[in-house]
Amino acid sequence: MEGFREMNRLVDITSVSKSFGAVRALQDVTLSVQAGEVVALLGHNGAGKTTLFRIMLGFLEPDRGSLLVSGNKAGSRESRSAISYLPESVAFPKMLTGREIVGLYAKLKGAPASDIERALESVDLLDAANRRCGTYSKGMRQRLGLAQAIVGSPQVLLLDEPTSGLDPVSRTEFYGLIASLADTGTAVLLSSHGLSELEARAGRVAILRKGRLVADGALADLQKNANLPTRIRVRSTAEKVDDFHRRFGGERVNCASVEITCASDEKMPMLAAIHASPEVVSDIEVMPPTLDEVYRYYSLNEDNKEDLS
Repeated sequence: MEGFREMNRLVDITSVSKSFGAVRALQDVTLSVQAGEVVALLGHNGAGKTTLFRIMLGFLEPDRGSLLVSGNKAGSRESRSAISYLPESVAFPKMLTGREIVGLYAKLKGAPASDIERALESVDLLDAANRRCGTYSKGMRQRLGLAQAIVGSPQVLLLDEPTSGLDPVSRTEFYGLIASLADTGTAVLLSSHGLSELEARAGRVAILRKGRLVADGALADLQKNANLPTRIRVRSTAEKVDDFHRRFGGERVNCASVEITCASDEKMPMLAAIHASPEVVSDIEVMPPTLDEVYRYYSLNEDNKEDLS
């Protein structure tokens, strides 16, 4: 099984380090992305995300370590043909139409003409395809950037703040498109500060802090390893909420609700005790640690580091 996973690694980063003078941008980073995976790469500004992306794209050489894209050295002709990139700020010649922009990238990638229409349709730009992109809104330019990134069916997709400028509906459609690409085997590595929108959409979370990879795993595993508290919000009635509060403690949220904070190993006993008192309970909501809380735990505290061995 391990051999099968290795064969499906479309991104394979091994002990990569990169310095700029006295600044160590990346320090011994090891990370892989399998075919069909969506991995969120998180970190503060200056954590090393952009440097890692630039090495993957072949713009920079690592000082140490190796980085393979689709089994080929990053920066090689083969790796460049397998990877596509959507930067945070996209800029295109204003006089060209959306269709001409995507057509240009299709030619550069050797993609068939049919891919142009498919990419434009995927990002809902067919109706505006013949307009000059200088007339596009920021959200439309971002969608055009995604169209150029997906034309030619790349094996690896790098996305840097991909939903910047998109309205909530467009963001939902964007992540639906990313999920469909992953379903066809595309490996997706995306960086975003919109943690709440990534929570249910990334299969794995990797966190960089000061150039080091300090966490890498499924969100549920990171939540468990961080041992962050779970919040249980119980709705009672205005008449019985005082009784519930005396029995179980917690914090009054409003006239009929109480929020209890407990350690992960206390969650089930607490729920069992609450369940045993149905006369004072009308509803229960269990809120596990959010991705934002997990991110703060690993990125802000120097002593917190996931065991990545």
